[in-house]
Amino acid sequence: MKIWGRANSINVQKVLWAADECGLKYERTDVGGPFGGNDQKWYLDMNPNGVVPTIDDGGRIIWESNSAVRYLSAKYAAGTLWPQDPGARSEADRWMDWQLSTISEPMRIAFWGLVRTPPEKRDMAAIRKAAEDAGRLFGRLDGWLTGRRYVGGDHFTMGDIPVGCFAYRWYALDIERPELKNLKAWYERLSTRPAYAKHIMVKMT
Repeated sequence: MKIWGRANSINVQKVLWAADECGLKYERTDVGGPFGGNDQKWYLDMNPNGVVPTIDDGGRIIWESNSAVRYLSAKYAAGTLWPQDPGARSEADRWMDWQLSTISEPMRIAFWGLVRTPPEKRDMAAIRKAAEDAGRLFGRLDGWLTGRRYVGGDHFTMGDIPVGCFAYRWYALDIERPELKNLKAWYERLSTRPAYAKHIMVKMT
């Protein structure tokens, strides 16, 4: 298996985490950001959007990070990461979609503002508002986690992976956060997973 994408991309991190949870061996190549390459024909022939990650699993090309997590989970971890029961699987699916549709934007603003923007150019008002918005939204997940160990219930699934990546940034960024006990306990459970520590709990750049 080949994975193209830089290791500090949150979308690449999702796929690396999923691949390790599946026990897969792979070769990762830096693409995107300062490494470039994602605007070249060889890459666009695989991924017309020119973003990372892209994976090649024996000739099967997959792009879009959450789709890649679903693919790996369904093919290599059916019954665990990928729940067999459609109802149980929908609980994992909906939080994967929630990551894309809901929490992603305020987290993007806060992360880019504090990590990838020089201090003298930061829009602190926008960063504070994004942190407040993210706190309110994470409050929804906190409520959902009442009585649950993971987003899909008692067991770790693919649903924990995309939003779990943002949870690390949420706790690592220098922002004010509401006290969300269920969210924090879930995050601490994720922190014990070797693949999470290896790929997600790294210095943000």
